[in-house]
Amino acid sequence: MMKKTFAIPGEIVLDDLLAGFPHASAVLDEGFRIVTLNRLFEALTGYGHDIAVGVYADFILRSNMGNSRGQVFQRVLEAGEPATIDGDIINRSRKRIPVRFTVAPLHTRKGAHIRGLLLVAEDISAIHATGQTTLYRDWSTDIIGHSPKMQAVFEIMPLMARTDASILITGETGTGKDKIAETIHRNSPRGKFQFIKINCGALPPDLLESELFGHVKGAFTGAVRDKLGMFKLADRGTIFLTEIGDMPLSLQVKLLSVLDDRAFYPVGGERKEKVDVRVIAATHRSLREQVESGAFREDLFYRLNVLHIHLPPLREREGDIRFLLDYFLKDYATRLGKEVQSFSDTALRLLLNYQYPGNIRELRNIVEYCANVCRETTIDKDDLPRYLFDQGRENHAAVVPMAAARTEERAETRTGTPSASKVSGDNWPAVERELILQTLRTTRGNRSKAAELLGWGRTTLWRKIVQYGLG
Repeated sequence: MMKKTFAIPGEIVLDDLLAGFPHASAVLDEGFRIVTLNRLFEALTGYGHDIAVGVYADFILRSNMGNSRGQVFQRVLEAGEPATIDGDIINRSRKRIPVRFTVAPLHTRKGAHIRGLLLVAEDISAIHATGQTTLYRDWSTDIIGHSPKMQAVFEIMPLMARTDASILITGETGTGKDKIAETIHRNSPRGKFQFIKINCGALPPDLLESELFGHVKGAFTGAVRDKLGMFKLADRGTIFLTEIGDMPLSLQVKLLSVLDDRAFYPVGGERKEKVDVRVIAATHRSLREQVESGAFREDLFYRLNVLHIHLPPLREREGDIRFLLDYFLKDYATRLGKEVQSFSDTALRLLLNYQYPGNIRELRNIVEYCANVCRETTIDKDDLPRYLFDQGRENHAAVVPMAAARTEERAETRTGTPSASKVSGDNWPAVERELILQTLRTTRGNRSKAAELLGWGRTTLWRKIVQYGLG
């Protein structure tokens, strides 16, 4: 289908002019309907040229800029002077994006009267991020971590932001893979363009293909118009494919082709679409194991795994749990307008010893629950979710067995006696205390070796020694 060109009556054709603008831009007629728009406007809102043209701008932008019933647009028309307003939009993917709007009148050549409006929408996400408290090297407002493993991640991220190579991010569910991906994008040369996220495991294969690559009218039942896919909308930006391990093999072939050729065919289309997109993929699965089982293409794995980041689970991030608890408590107390300020010693001990199988996402949810139910200024044991008492010991025990097993094997080899953890009851603190004692005996009091045998950091072992009165 040939794309139409548009012009304000008596004026030059504007499509080529808007194409050179560095921000999302559109021309509106005197009734505030969209006359034409550039590709950045399509990417920002998620609505293509053929859908948006002729529609009231507010229906496409879905903004809180205070333009109810066209008030801002009307003011600019009447005053004949441009206006700049900060606000948010909700794009087609339901993502909230902070935007700076500039609305300017379009005059006839002689300036006799106004024939329309120029609307420019500048994505100011990066500006918002820079103006907030940063947590490491002025890079991000969303990633918290002081542990050595997280510092190693932070050190490599600036290098990854300066390249266009594909990135594979691995880690358990809830470790913050999406935050890492978005931070890398925001600090890259592509940061002023779109960051589009799509979950490869959340959609059926046919629908996922249409979401990624778009479709043409009549491609299948219900395809009543052409639709731009996420790859097209992310042109010059970044597409983040989360849970890439769940992508069907049939689509893996097409993704490989896009990575190699930077072009693809929309569903039902006969014309190749060219794109300039950086791909960041993430998974909680082992793609190497999936390659071995035939569930994931080996060539695609190597194409995605050019650069690799592994995010450690929260239980391995020494010292970060306490920092995260305080950070989220302050955040939720502010949001809820409550005076809650801290955790009691009992509550803190329980929270620090819990293993968080859901990682940061689970910890954040726990703190939100506590902040909501707490009626005092200090969160106590009774304010914690009940499941921590029922399942906390099981979750804790599920993570430590490998370290405990190594300790048992070495202890039995060296002493010829069964490990204490085998004869203890189901009281986990008692089991853990005895395990620490047994390991310290095995290492003759060497805490560094004991921590290594237990699979902990030295700080974790020291904290537990104090907790159990073993110092």
